[in-house]
Amino acid sequence: MAVGISKSPTGIAGFDELTHGGLPTGRPSIVCGSAGCGKTLFASTFLIQGAREHDENGVFVSFEERPVDIVSNVASLGFGLDELIEAEKIAIEHIAIDPAELAEIGDYDLEGLFLRLELAIDAVGAKRVVLDTIESLFSAFSNPAILRAEIRRLFDWLKDKGMTTVITAERGEGTLTRQGLEEYVSDCVILLDHRVHNQISTRRMRIVKYRGTAHGTNEYPFLIDEDGFSVLPVSALGLDHKVFDERVGSGVPDLDAMVSGGGFHRGSSILLSGVAGSGKSSLAASFAGAACARGERALYFSFEESAAQTVRNMRSIGLDLQPWLDGGLLRHIAARPTFYSLEMHLAIMLREVTRFDPGLVVLDPISAFMESGDRLEVQSMLLRVVDFLKSRGVTAVFTHLAHSQEGSTATDAGLSSLMDAWVLMLNREMNGEFNRELYLLKARGMAHSNQVREFVMSDTGIRLLPPYLGDNGALTGSARKAEEAKARRAEMQRLAEVARAKRAAQDRRRAATAQIAELQAELEASDLELRSIADSEAEYRRQAERDSADMEVSRKA
Repeated sequence: MAVGISKSPTGIAGFDELTHGGLPTGRPSIVCGSAGCGKTLFASTFLIQGAREHDENGVFVSFEERPVDIVSNVASLGFGLDELIEAEKIAIEHIAIDPAELAEIGDYDLEGLFLRLELAIDAVGAKRVVLDTIESLFSAFSNPAILRAEIRRLFDWLKDKGMTTVITAERGEGTLTRQGLEEYVSDCVILLDHRVHNQISTRRMRIVKYRGTAHGTNEYPFLIDEDGFSVLPVSALGLDHKVFDERVGSGVPDLDAMVSGGGFHRGSSILLSGVAGSGKSSLAASFAGAACARGERALYFSFEESAAQTVRNMRSIGLDLQPWLDGGLLRHIAARPTFYSLEMHLAIMLREVTRFDPGLVVLDPISAFMESGDRLEVQSMLLRVVDFLKSRGVTAVFTHLAHSQEGSTATDAGLSSLMDAWVLMLNREMNGEFNRELYLLKARGMAHSNQVREFVMSDTGIRLLPPYLGDNGALTGSARKAEEAKARRAEMQRLAEVARAKRAAQDRRRAATAQIAELQAELEASDLELRSIADSEAEYRRQAERDSADMEVSRKA
């Protein structure tokens, strides 16, 4: 909040962030726009939330609708305006202006209005005032000088009373308001716009003027639904989100193994892009199933299939999501992209994420939004989703339909540069059949495999087969099986040849061993014969010596 500027919260989701606190306290603010853009609802929310949440009672002055109609209009939003009236926290003054009873004279003033306002303010001790709508008050007058003087006097009177005031005004031709005067004498001017493009309605807000304080100056989408009036500011989103080292699995172990450390960083944004039928939704559902299996909540936004259809289709790959839906860990929200405007989709997604507080969010597919707006609008919306989810530490999985079989790495929405990880999935035609391939093109902050993997889905789940490189590159499907069979036959033939050669060598060895044994036996026989000859020769010599000795003795005798 800027120094010297006191602000009163409106209680409108997003608007108080956009204005850094709300509307200027004790000063008038103008909310202008065409019929049906939400001016009265904005003013009513400001008044009711002030009484309920900030103990600032209020007065609602209506120049068109009756009090009973005002109470009924906001009853569907659960505001309980009738209860606040009974508790004397809010007073409604209905002042009917009949132009036929008024005459344009120079000394015309608003003393009667001031008196009724003062009585109502004092009755409830009001701090906030709503005037809805100011055109009715001045419908009988056309003199700009009188209008300027009376409006200035009205605003000065409200300032003197210290009232934080919201004044609604119809938009004029080429001017912000019908008289073209209020914006010059008010402290804050808010322009609401309700436009229709391609038969889809869009609501936008712009803060045209805010004296004495910084504020967002862009156009911001806003939403009117069962929760009331909410604004989608982008100023609170940025690049200061928290990062995580924790890894989360994809539900496909083979894919997790392609990343060092196993799995992707928590809070990262993962893009699954590919042609029709390449398995994007199946892989995204595996991410959601894995999150639920970890005990985390998963939020699945589908823009093409209903929850029942998604559950049925995923059962064909062995993934049953129904228990997670029944148990409340998985929430499936299905809506056609053309059913709402981009801003409505954005508002719904952000609101559901805030309510459900998931650990993982799936958007399937984001390319469906290309029919709902131009490329820059879609990119802006999805950028807000990415930043919002990162700010909450939510892991996000986006699927995107590619229109080319050539493996183009461009995305219609231009989001690839915003993603932390990018998985490209293609169908390759080879030998008369299509086979699925998966590439992990990018994984920030993680070493990852650069190999192409064959993506195989069966009733037992999803598998990524290691690459098989043939003479003409990576082979998949029947070509892979044929090449593998050929390799197996070649390997069998090689093994058989090795076995035959081994047997021949063994036979030769046995023959050689037998020959060696035979020669060894002959050698041993020769040795024995030699020893026998040597022994005979020695015995002969000994006997000859004995005979010689005996003869010598005989001669001497």
